[in-house]
Amino acid sequence: MIEAVLLGVAAGVVAGLLGVGGGTLFVPALAIFLGLSQVEAEATSLLAIVPVALVGAWRQSRYGNLRARDGLILGVLAIPGSFAGVALVNALPERAVELGFALLLVAVAAQLARDALRDEGDAAAGAQG
Repeated sequence: MIEAVLLGVAAGVVAGLLGVGGGTLFVPALAIFLGLSQVEAEATSLLAIVPVALVGAWRQSRYGNLRARDGLILGVLAIPGSFAGVALVNALPERAVELGFALLLVAVAAQLARDALRDEGDAAAGAQG
């Protein structure tokens, strides 16, 4: 239990600092450090999203950043998508799910690197101009 609490806090801090979804950190941490299977780690991470999303939405609404209509549309449409995803993950071999998640992590890392390089280039161009 203590390990799960520490993982949650650490992943939350890192996700907040880097601007990545917590699942990209929670799922591997749950699988590696707590010994959960890939599917168990993903399901646990999905449950953990609920309170985090509610608090985040509440806090962001105070800054005027919440687009409630868009969020509700996404939430409603995500329901059938989640049923499809659960059916798919239970039909696939766990190794395929692990590899798919690994590819997702590579894509997230590439996007973070691209954004960082673009920001660095924009800052250099701004300093010269």
